[in-house]
Amino acid sequence: MGLFNRKNETTTAVAPREVDPALAALSGDYTIDPAHSSIGFTVRHAMVTNVRGSFGEHEGTLRLDGSDPASSTAAIDVKIASVDTGIADRDGHLRSGDFFDVETFPLMSFRSTSAEQLGGEKYRITGDLTIKDVTRPLSIDLEFNGVATDVYGNERVGFEGSAEILRSHWGLTWNAALEAGGVMVSDKVKLNFDISAIKAAA
Repeated sequence: MGLFNRKNETTTAVAPREVDPALAALSGDYTIDPAHSSIGFTVRHAMVTNVRGSFGEHEGTLRLDGSDPASSTAAIDVKIASVDTGIADRDGHLRSGDFFDVETFPLMSFRSTSAEQLGGEKYRITGDLTIKDVTRPLSIDLEFNGVATDVYGNERVGFEGSAEILRSHWGLTWNAALEAGGVMVSDKVKLNFDISAIKAAA
């Protein structure tokens, strides 16, 4: 079941698309459930290992349009101060002016601008990612995990996905040189998303 249609690249007239009733039934507004969702990252540390972390506090909404899936949208806000890499000193450094400067810029936000189907249940959603005072485009590859009704009667949809960024593009440039060569923290960061969202009551 597709959430987004590929854009028609031809200029010839085509018959109106028949809407999948199951897809149309997903239409509506959804709230991301932070208790069952995660937003995390992976970055190479000291050239040889990976550090993994997550942001424990975030909120967001989805609008799914089953009749015109490419019009579906997403908005997410993340509280940077909730960063957790498992080491308190490192988390404190990430919150400081060397990195996120959470006292001045408490939120990281994403607002979608377009979406497309890549094939099967795989999609790409593109939007604006803002970190500190910098806003740049970001594309996130997603997989639609399906829809289910939970034990409380809530209708849920699930997605998981990832994206790669260069942190320097958002002004996160702190680093330290290693004696053996290279730097302490890679510029490339992988973002990971595992999203469960609850449909609003009609």
